[in-house]
Amino acid sequence: MVGGPCGRKLARRSRSTLIAALTVLLVQTLIVWNFSSLDTGEERGSVGSNAREKRDRVGFHKADTGYPKSGQRRQHHQPPLGKGAFKQKQQSDSFQSQRSREKPRTDSNNNENSVPKDFDAIDNSNFGARSQPPRATPRGGVPENPPILSKSSNEVIHPAGPAPAHRRPAPPYEQPPRCEISGKEAISALSRARTSECRQHIAHTYCQHKDRTLTPERVARYCPLEGKANANIQWGEDSAESPPATPVRIAFVLVVHGRAARQVQRLFKAIYHSSHFYYIHVDKRSDYLHRQMVALASLYPNVRVTPWRMATIWGGASLLTMYLRSMGDLLAMTDWSWDFFINLSAADYPIRTNEQLVSFLSRHQGMNFIKSHGRDNARFIRKQGLDRLFLECDTHMWRLGDRRIPEGVAIDGGSDWFLLSRTFVDYVVNSQDDLVTNMKRFYAYTLLPAESFFHTVLGNSPLCEKAVDNNLRITNWNRKLGCKCQYKHIVDWCGCSPNDFKPPDFPRFQQAARPTFFGRKFEAAISQEVINQLDGFLFGGLPADTPGLSAYWENVYDEPDGVLSLTDTRLTHYHAFARLGLSHAASMPAPDPNASSCRYIPIGQPVAVHLYFLSDVFQGYLVKHHATNLATGQQETLETWAAPKTSFRLADPPNRFSRLEFSEIGTDWDGKERIFRNFGSLLGPMDEPVAMQRWGKGSNVTMTVVWVDPTNVIAATYDILIEGNAEFTHYRPPLKLPLRPGVWTVRTLYHWSQVAETRFLVTPLAYSQREPLRQEDSVRLHSGPAKNSYMEQSFHGLNPLLKIPVHLAQVEEAERNARLTGAELEAWVDGLVGEMWAGSGVCAAGTSACPALPHCKDTPWSSLSPDPKSQLGPPTAQGRIR
Repeated sequence: MVGGPCGRKLARRSRSTLIAALTVLLVQTLIVWNFSSLDTGEERGSVGSNAREKRDRVGFHKADTGYPKSGQRRQHHQPPLGKGAFKQKQQSDSFQSQRSREKPRTDSNNNENSVPKDFDAIDNSNFGARSQPPRATPRGGVPENPPILSKSSNEVIHPAGPAPAHRRPAPPYEQPPRCEISGKEAISALSRARTSECRQHIAHTYCQHKDRTLTPERVARYCPLEGKANANIQWGEDSAESPPATPVRIAFVLVVHGRAARQVQRLFKAIYHSSHFYYIHVDKRSDYLHRQMVALASLYPNVRVTPWRMATIWGGASLLTMYLRSMGDLLAMTDWSWDFFINLSAADYPIRTNEQLVSFLSRHQGMNFIKSHGRDNARFIRKQGLDRLFLECDTHMWRLGDRRIPEGVAIDGGSDWFLLSRTFVDYVVNSQDDLVTNMKRFYAYTLLPAESFFHTVLGNSPLCEKAVDNNLRITNWNRKLGCKCQYKHIVDWCGCSPNDFKPPDFPRFQQAARPTFFGRKFEAAISQEVINQLDGFLFGGLPADTPGLSAYWENVYDEPDGVLSLTDTRLTHYHAFARLGLSHAASMPAPDPNASSCRYIPIGQPVAVHLYFLSDVFQGYLVKHHATNLATGQQETLETWAAPKTSFRLADPPNRFSRLEFSEIGTDWDGKERIFRNFGSLLGPMDEPVAMQRWGKGSNVTMTVVWVDPTNVIAATYDILIEGNAEFTHYRPPLKLPLRPGVWTVRTLYHWSQVAETRFLVTPLAYSQREPLRQEDSVRLHSGPAKNSYMEQSFHGLNPLLKIPVHLAQVEEAERNARLTGAELEAWVDGLVGEMWAGSGVCAAGTSACPALPHCKDTPWSSLSPDPKSQLGPPTAQGRIR
């Protein structure tokens, strides 16, 4: 107790001091909380998270961005300081600069293997439950572990994340697991699996592995040789084209997926001979391609499509299952007498003729051509993940923990593209010996099993002396571009994939020192010209005036697929493109200007949609659709060509900085081929766009990128350091969704002076769940982000500096548009689409009352026009189609 006036006065002072201290502490806590909430970590290493969890976040701090050694960091994203400018400066300074680290393209060797040549530099540890719990943000709002810049791109990677998977509560099971699941990788897989069936399968497999009953511990070896056998076969006299006395017959197994039917038909046309056999497996998810292949098989007696289909995934055990089942089918076909088995994909193409291949194989009957990794075996096992337990379910390869390699056998592996003798195929399929049965058990739980199973069985079997370390293919490896963990959404591992061949690669096909008969990969949507070059070399080429010689069409929608196969964004665009074509038809000159013979009303859903390329350049979308002719009241089928308008322009007058060559905004960025797989950038309010820039060589420079929405709100701004040898940079700013519909601009600045501007369209959606949009959905999707703020910080203070005025009328119009539905919404969509797309042509797929419309079969750009490159016909007297 405090007594007396002095004591009471002292107590009052103490209370006042305590209250003041608590007030200061509360303010500091709020400030720290405010800053730390802007940098909440997300577990980027986890596979199977949704798109929102994968979104990059920008750190609010100053980080080492790898600037030149002078160390003079320029301050960006701030207007000139003045009254009320301190807050803006504080937010602007803390925005992280981005640095591009892409290097020029260099070709690697041709040894095909999904594991990178320099795979010691790749860490596959980021796919388990190995993330650390987030650390507390210190005072001042600067995280202890700032985000860093990825070496393979300029995307931000955050070390912090949510609680590790092994600390999260286990998901429910239909049946409790019969053992305690303690492995953190298995627990991580359980936490990410989507279905209860998959979780049950993971738990059961883990318990079997824990009991040591899942895979064999020792396997018998039957090869009479010590060490690795390899018959060295070179070109020699085998390159001669003299016909053999007894030519071999080949069973080609085509493993195809996707929608590139014309490229598959072109491959088939190049390899077809009536003496051989063709067995086609189409992925279970590729219904359009399956319909095309069934139609193809009906034309030829030596072509069949598998009566069963599997949904195979990259690196999955299902791929090996599919091969073994196909082999079993071929052995059971008593009317097909074949000598060799060869697997091909739609990305393969012959670089030598069938006659040359038959001549070569006829001299080496019984041999097995299979490419080995050619590296230290222990290192290969570790980096290939063969010493890890994997399980495929939910179309995903889950990593469940470590395991031991069986004793007694020598593990081998390499390419999963091979050419095998019938004798070995029969041994692999039908043998019940210890080697084959136990290797099937082992590889059922192995990542990339097709890249190792056949190699290992052959190398340890009685047929080991019949192995040739050459799969007769040349592969376009560019590992700096192809080894970016592009399959981590389906596999708990990092792997590599070859690049597509392009015209400059053509001389490589003739320079191979070892026997090669096929190349991979080819993709007509990337470069059809190199395939034309090969055709000219192999078959003499087609005349220069051949219709469609430089054109390529690829289907992206077919009516039997149903509109449920489309996203709302694509359905909105396809309808808008069709209406664009009808407007184009109405503007065509007619004999009677007052007649309505060329005026239409759109009806129904799209019939078919194709991508259209000419001379390896994307030309737009071709939409086949129905419409009612106003003059006759009859339904007609038309095809519309919607071509993208130019969206990139350099500053006028040109900026003194000239390294920027092109910039584009889109989604589905393919870092391996350096293109957007979303051709034409069909974007809706819920998409997350990426900005890409292409650069010429020069000195290191720092550029500023500014994103501006349709109402002139600055949505994002950031710096990127462009190294002297950088060719491409790309970055996805963490914008809050939904994006405001309309035409956006992305400005690229040098020293705050504009270098170029790129426009892109965020199209309002006319559909939600493929049904016409209702007003409540329209307001939700088309009003932009909450509080009109795309990021945690505001860039409003930059508007005067960048001379970007904000008009109240623009905002009010955007608010009115956000409530539109029905015909008014379609009119808004058409107006925006018309700003960025042009109706470049329309043709009639059948009879038409409009005299100005040409027939599609006579229109060079139409998907219905002749395409002799991929059109099939009866075999010639020599047994070939081509």
